[in-house]
Amino acid sequence: MIVEEIKKELLLIEEALKNFLSSQVPFINQVSEYILFAGGKRIRPLLTVICAKLFSPSVSEVLYRSSILFEYLHAATLLHDDVVDSAEFRRGRKAARNLWGNQATILVGDYLYAKALKLASELRNPEIMEIITETTLIMSEGEVLQLLNLYQTNLSEEFYEEIIFRKTAALISACCEVGAILGGASNKEREKLKIFGKYLGLSFQIIDDLLDYLSTETGKDLGRDFKEGKITLPVIYALKQASEADQKRLLELLNLPEPKEEFFEEAKNLIEKNQGFKLAQEKALSYINKAKDTLNGLPENIYKQMLLFITDYLTNRKK
Repeated sequence: MIVEEIKKELLLIEEALKNFLSSQVPFINQVSEYILFAGGKRIRPLLTVICAKLFSPSVSEVLYRSSILFEYLHAATLLHDDVVDSAEFRRGRKAARNLWGNQATILVGDYLYAKALKLASELRNPEIMEIITETTLIMSEGEVLQLLNLYQTNLSEEFYEEIIFRKTAALISACCEVGAILGGASNKEREKLKIFGKYLGLSFQIIDDLLDYLSTETGKDLGRDFKEGKITLPVIYALKQASEADQKRLLELLNLPEPKEEFFEEAKNLIEKNQGFKLAQEKALSYINKAKDTLNGLPENIYKQMLLFITDYLTNRKK
């Protein structure tokens, strides 16, 4: 039943995405549709809808229109990321930059940011507008911090978490908080969902970083973080645990300017040998458990069950 209800919500979100993406410039629509309809999970707008319905099950169409602003924000970051990272693929297809070039890709990303802010402004709610603009600033800072810390093999776990909070968790937290506001939640309930989203987002990104090494899904651009010099939690943990010889070799591999496939496999084996994947998985699970704990005291209905279902789904995802 829960899966069927989630499918219904996803269909309404998909419909809203198609209905409200309309630029007077056909090229913008073409690039936007390419990134938006490339198989995304719609986790962000889905969380907004569910968090609202947790308190007000009979909400209006405005909720779905509002929820998709988070998908626009997310898609904008993906377009910008692909340019910054010189990505070849995104979701199993050629990255937009490889089809239309860097300049056009960045400009369409800017359009999607602006589209999201316009949708937020139409709500005429200063609190929501403040959350959206503050979140956009935080996300931009996260991208810059990540760029500045490429190949920084002494990156601490605390600083890594600061980066992934800004890059990923802040937006997921905002989705949940805005949903709570739209549903008429109390300040205490709103704060609970804000924290729930933060923990869920931290876990989501850690698992994403694990899948960059371990995913078995076809179409996944495996080893992208390694090739781009991104130091993620599995690497941080492995470097802490490793013997002097293993640490030295892993550092050499991480600092290669143009790593080949066999070097990625060697690095992966060293990370696994030194428990980097296992410890990162445990950290992600600890955040999932914290996320679930924050839901205590909230209304007991199908929408709370849906939130719990989503946390488990994100923990066990393969792509």
